[in-house]
Amino acid sequence: MAELAQEFDYVVVGGGTAGCALAARLSEDAGSTVCLLEAGGSGSSVLASVPAALVMAQRSAALNWRFQSVPQPRLSQRRMAIPRGRGLGGSALINGMVYFRGHPHDFDAWAAAGAPGWSYREVLPYFRRSEHNENFGPSLYHGRDGPMNVRTVTHPNPLNYAFFDALTSLGYGYCADLNGKDPEGMGLRQLSIRGGRRETTASALLHPARGRRNLRVLTDTQATRVVLEGRRAVAVEARVAGGNLCVRAQREIVLTAGAIHSPQLLMLSGIGDGEHLANLGIPVRAHLPGVGRNLHDHLASPVHMQMRGAASYGVSLRAMPRNLWHLAEYLLRRRGPLANNVFESAAFVRSAPELRQPDVQLVFQPARRPGPSFPFPLGHGFAISPVGLYPRSRGRLTLASADPGAAPLIDPNLLSAPEDLRPLIFGIRLARRIFAASAFAACGALESSPGAALRSDADLESYIRAEAYTVHHPVSTCRMGSDDTAVVDPQLRIRGVDCLRVADASVFPSIIGGNTNATVVMIAEKARDLILGRAPPPPDTLPPTDTSDGARND
Repeated sequence: MAELAQEFDYVVVGGGTAGCALAARLSEDAGSTVCLLEAGGSGSSVLASVPAALVMAQRSAALNWRFQSVPQPRLSQRRMAIPRGRGLGGSALINGMVYFRGHPHDFDAWAAAGAPGWSYREVLPYFRRSEHNENFGPSLYHGRDGPMNVRTVTHPNPLNYAFFDALTSLGYGYCADLNGKDPEGMGLRQLSIRGGRRETTASALLHPARGRRNLRVLTDTQATRVVLEGRRAVAVEARVAGGNLCVRAQREIVLTAGAIHSPQLLMLSGIGDGEHLANLGIPVRAHLPGVGRNLHDHLASPVHMQMRGAASYGVSLRAMPRNLWHLAEYLLRRRGPLANNVFESAAFVRSAPELRQPDVQLVFQPARRPGPSFPFPLGHGFAISPVGLYPRSRGRLTLASADPGAAPLIDPNLLSAPEDLRPLIFGIRLARRIFAASAFAACGALESSPGAALRSDADLESYIRAEAYTVHHPVSTCRMGSDDTAVVDPQLRIRGVDCLRVADASVFPSIIGGNTNATVVMIAEKARDLILGRAPPPPDTLPPTDTSDGARND
């Protein structure tokens, strides 16, 4: 096959959330040339565009790499689905569109753990830079001039208010802005949606930049290796239809392929644990044992309720007239339930009063779960999925072979830390109290899972091991830090290699307390300044987080 060669100042590998944002931002400098490589296609799809079609988008082989974990011994030997987006936009093509930044303390913990420059007051300006918040901007916490549209759920299902009323009756408070100074309590979610369509960094940043002469976007181009000359990264080799491609970088190469593909590409390039690479016949260029390690994700264990009425979203004869109206409303005006993400509200709570911040997210869903062969819920019901926000279990990603086309071995090692069970059991019990409150009495709903017969901690532990799933937030496989086990330094540079950085969810020092996509956008925004040597925006002067009850103080 013929080998083509091209040369640019910057080569960005991976056209997902971080890559689209970073390539677009770097190309704002007209004096630099930028090339973005994406293994998938354009990402253009009706399934990705319609917010409520997210299950259909996840099931699309054109949009999802469809990774699976190795069997998980503490989860009944199950292989866990690990969906990762394929195409320009990356995992934002198939995710729940939730715009949530995490708790402010998460970023202060990053800085304290060896990532100076990444405290909350230092990263907040980067969150604001990308954001156009319809409801809360401009303000200290929100932007209104950024390219990415964010809005609160519109016209939520009335069952969301039953969820709020039930929590209120149990003593929990309302949080009007879950991305404000203290994201604790219940509230409607903020979503990355514009005009009734899914918003990604591809739609918001990359597509408007495609007309720039200094930006080249190559789709259906799968990177296979980073080429090193000495300790300097100089090029990326890739497979394309009809041949191979070598893209050279005059200045830097930046990996933005995500928590699965970035460490995989590093190892294929000889950067990783030397023993592992040698066993596969890959020449070792930089011995970095941390590559692929520290993998972790959020685990959820749902409580599902079934009801006879048709108040929830769902497909039934009784709901057919309403559903037809919703379809017409979306087709004509891009409004209604199809313009939202189904998971319309959430609550962040502490499983113990002495904790500094919430460690459980309760995701409320005014619908039953879709069946395996039909992408919409049949019948009616609702659910709460408790999510453990700060798991201590750590896993590892390794290569199955030296073939770039082979999926890596993904072992999140879920529940290897026994204490990860506690917040999930707490969440199930709290969900049951919520559904038993008077606010839900009129629904006449019955618990379909775990089922009323499962009451003891042992029963619930067995249920979690049999039914829990991850919520698709893998992080930390190229962990950022200042110690010898870190893969990248606080400037996102690969340790021991010149002109090579990583800027995606793989660099998280640890997982944040919620959905990860907004934080990945922030990382891309900050990476642009680091790469170009630009001074960061002044750190924000923030009011103290409300700790009037003392519970969140160290």
